[in-house]
Amino acid sequence: MPLVPTDHITGPARAGCSGVGAFNVVQIEHAEAIVAGAEHAGLPVVLQISENTAKYHGGLTPLGLASLALARGSGVPVSVHLDHAESEALVHEAVELGFTSVMFDASKLPYEENLAATRKVAAHCHEAGVWVEAELGEVGGKDGAHTPGVRTGPREAQAFVAATGVDALAVAVGSSHAMLTRDAVLDFGLIARLRSAIDLPLVLHGSSGVSDEDLAKAVAAGMTKVNISTHLNKIFTGEVRARLTAAPQVADPRKYLGPARDAVAAEVARLLEVLAGH
Repeated sequence: MPLVPTDHITGPARAGCSGVGAFNVVQIEHAEAIVAGAEHAGLPVVLQISENTAKYHGGLTPLGLASLALARGSGVPVSVHLDHAESEALVHEAVELGFTSVMFDASKLPYEENLAATRKVAAHCHEAGVWVEAELGEVGGKDGAHTPGVRTGPREAQAFVAATGVDALAVAVGSSHAMLTRDAVLDFGLIARLRSAIDLPLVLHGSSGVSDEDLAKAVAAGMTKVNISTHLNKIFTGEVRARLTAAPQVADPRKYLGPARDAVAAEVARLLEVLAGH
C-alpha cells in the first residue's frame, strides 16, 4: 500500500468522531509491532520517531528508512511522522527522507518566537506536501520545554493556527509525558472548546497516562490524533524482563525481543479499537 499522508488519516477520523493512534518507534521491533497491530485491527496508524530517538541511533536515517519501508509494505494506511522535533535541520532531513508529517515543537520559546519559527517550518514542509503539527501550551512531563499545569487557551490557539498555517495542533489539556500510571485527569470541557475554536485536528500527547475510558471520552470531545509511547514501552520491557527471568541463559535476543514485539502488537490492535470507538 502506498505511504499515506497523515492528513488523509486524520481527516476521515476527525469527521467521524474517531481517533487515530500514533505510536512511538524506539527500535525496529516497535515499528514492526505497530504495523502488525494495525493490520490485525484493520485500522490506520501513525509511526512516530522522536528527535530523542534519532539522537539515540546517531541519526534519523537508519530507523526512518526502516519505518518508511514497513509503512509502504503494510496492508493498512500507515504514515511516518517526526515527533517533537526542536531542530529545523532534523525537520528538513525528515522531509528529504519522505516522512509524511512532522511535529515541530517550539513550545518552550516565547509565544512570538514560537509562532515565527513554526510558521517558517510549516512553509518549508508545505512546499514538499508534508503535513505539520505544532504545539501550543505545554504538555507536562518534559523538563524545560513543558510545565505541568499549563493549559492551551482556545483564543490563543485560534490565533496561532491562523498565523502559522499548521495542519494540526498538540494542546495541553491535563495529560503528561512519560506517565507510568493511567490516571491522568483530562479537561474534557477544554477539549470541546478547543475543538469548536479551531478547524483542524487536535493532538493529545502524553496519552500513556490516560485510561481507556478517558481516551474514548477525549476522542468524543474532539481529539483526533492520540500519541502513546511509554505505555507500550512498559509492555515491551515487561515481556523482555519476564523472558530473561524465566530463561537467564538465553543469548539470542530474538528469543525475548520477538515475544516483546508480539505483546506490543496485541496492545496496539486493542488501543486502535478503543480509539476508533469499536
